[in-house]
Amino acid sequence: MIVLKIGGSIVNDLHSTAFQDIKLISENNKLILVHGGGKEVTNIANKLGKEQKFIISPSGVKSRYTDKQTAEIYTMVMSGKINKAIVGMLLRSGIKAAGISGIDGGILKAERKKKLIIINEKGRKMVIDGGYTGRINSVDPSLVSILIGKGYVPVISPIALSDEFDFLNVDGDRAAAHIAGGVKADSVIFLTNVNGLILDDKLVRSMTYDQAKTAISRTGFGMQKKVLACTEALEMGVKQAIIASGQTENPISASMTHHNCTVITHN
Repeated sequence: MIVLKIGGSIVNDLHSTAFQDIKLISENNKLILVHGGGKEVTNIANKLGKEQKFIISPSGVKSRYTDKQTAEIYTMVMSGKINKAIVGMLLRSGIKAAGISGIDGGILKAERKKKLIIINEKGRKMVIDGGYTGRINSVDPSLVSILIGKGYVPVISPIALSDEFDFLNVDGDRAAAHIAGGVKADSVIFLTNVNGLILDDKLVRSMTYDQAKTAISRTGFGMQKKVLACTEALEMGVKQAIIASGQTENPISASMTHHNCTVITHN
């Protein structure tokens, strides 16, 4: 089984062969697609007059601060606009796809972060209210398994449900990692706009789990969460995590043969 994470910002920039490649992969493997879309959330929020705030954790990870209004916009854009656009593209390519959110069937449960420790503009630590951001604590793959069993490719937006039944913003990369762990996937692939992890101006083609953990602090904002998600997937039993470009020919097939990408394994 393969879990494929597509960044929302590259959906329209995928190589022309990508969707036929997804079709080929889905005919020979059980496939789940998880998508992001943070940039589109920001665009729509700005059009609605809701300025977006981004925060930085003590470890240097940048993320969106999600208050209640932002959570509503996030849910609307992720599970509506972006999710259905991707499903439409898959259907036009002859792929039997079904768009759902992490809320449907209780796929993703998360604990609302009560407090967040951030680094302020002066470089000092401070504590703020956690808002509507969640930390995933359980995955129920039942609905996903039903869809796969009926021949569908599930397309999942990264929204989670809290114990208080609030809709929570969860990071798309980490959602993909947890879903991969929850369904006991063999591989999780993160398609992005670069070939993989770049360190010291060179593409890192392979890493062990321990090397990846050490490298997290050396990566930039965009790649940090992907490397973190890779390590989390491995911790949950996934055999390999791959970071690859969606802008190359047959990007999924290429990544599965470890061509021009970063592959992270247990050892």
